[in-house]
Parts: sequence; C-alpha cells; structure tokens
Amino acid sequence: MELELRGKKVLVTGASKGIGLACAQAFAAEGARVHIASRSQADLGAAAEAIGREHKTEVSIHPLDLGVTQNAVALGQACGDVDILVNNAGAIPSGSLTQVDDERWRHAWDLKVFGYISLTREIYKRMCERGAGVIVNVIGVAGERNRADYIAGSTGNAALMAFTRALGSESVDHGIRVVGVNPGRIETDRQIGHMKEKAERVFGDASRWKEIQAQVAETLPFKRSGRPSEVADLVVYLASARASYISATIITIDAGQSVRTRA
Repeated sequence: MELELRGKKVLVTGASKGIGLACAQAFAAEGARVHIASRSQADLGAAAEAIGREHKTEVSIHPLDLGVTQNAVALGQACGDVDILVNNAGAIPSGSLTQVDDERWRHAWDLKVFGYISLTREIYKRMCERGAGVIVNVIGVAGERNRADYIAGSTGNAALMAFTRALGSESVDHGIRVVGVNPGRIETDRQIGHMKEKAERVFGDASRWKEIQAQVAETLPFKRSGRPSEVADLVVYLASARASYISATIITIDAGQSVRTRA
C-alpha cells in the first residue's frame, strides 16, 4: 500500500525510545524526512544514528525538555514547516489522589498535557497558513478506562482526548487532520522498568522481571503485551493519505483489553 509519505517532513516527540522511536523508524522506512525530540541528547544521537544507518537518511535531533513552555514554542518555530506532528513525549506517574502531590502532578502535566498543547499550537497555526497537515496525539487507554490508582494519568489522558476531538473537528476547515491513538499495555523500556521494580519487590531480584512479564501476559489478549512497532504502524497509517477522511477520532490499540468484562 502506497502511503504517500516519501519526502514528507515529520516531527516525533519522545522519540529516543519506545513508541516514539518506533514511529520515527517507521516514518523513515516510508521515505519521510524525520525530526526527533526528547530530553536526552545522547539517546537522541544514538537513535538518529541507528535510523540513519538502517534507512540511509539524515535525521534531525532536538534535545529539549518539552515540559518547559518556551522549549515547546522554540521547537514549534524550528520545525514549523513539518507536514506531520506526532506528540508522544511524557509519562505521568501512577498513584491515587492522596499519593500524587501537586508538584509531581503539575510536573507530569507540564510535559504530557501542556507540552502537547503548546507544541501543537505553534505547529497548527503554521499548518493553517499552508492549508495542510496532520497531527497525531499518542495518548493512552487510561483516558477512556479511568483508574483511581492512576488518577493523574487518567485525567490528563482524558483531557488530551477532548483536546484531540475538539481541535480535530475544527482543523478540517483548514485542510488539517487531528487524530489520536490510545495504546494499552505496550512493551516499552518504561514498562520493563516497572516489571523490574515489581520483581525487586516480590522476589528481591530485579533480574527476574520476565516472571512478572509472564504473569501479566496471562491476563492479556493474545497472552502478550503490544509491541511499539504495532503502535507505530497505526500512527503512520493515520498520518498517511490512506487515512485522509479521518479526523477528531481516537483509535484504541490494546487488543480489546479495555472493553473486556472482568470476572
């Protein structure tokens, strides 16, 4: 299937690892010109080198903390001519209302919620001037299946879902599509880190994390977590010309886990 992405300029945030890196790799494989952003210059450099080596292309890196509004604005100005923006940066801590204090809550939202909004504002107004563009927000299934033990994340993701639908309903008047993706449990470095922490708590040995992984897998459809590449394939499709009639829509990718009836 020809996705018509060759030569398109793409900016992916949170792209040094996990889903963001997988998205950058997938766009590069389609011949797009890729910009990647995250906080770590070293990780970005390694990611750019790997992508460039595999796909014979040059990757531009932007080491910035997008939780700082001025940085998000600066990145939007530096990459204002991109055809596609993929918002992916950020991780919100788990915990109940009484466990997540204001400082941690606000710090997480500065990146995952306001970071998305600030960068989108800069890119969107330039897309409006050109009359074309696609914005894909990678959000998270907790925004639709709210959890009290992940209250900051559930609330932030729900806000980004509303943001996506509201902007995506107006953006089409300017030739722009705005869509969202809600990944469920995906096997990223962050998820593996959580399993290592649990293995340390349960077994006193972080190296036994695969035993935790096996226990979790038994509760999941297909008996496994999703892969970053599977999320990336969906993101790339939604950003492509093949999805040209989709806007203000959010697609869940969790093998149906979020709607399964619990016993």
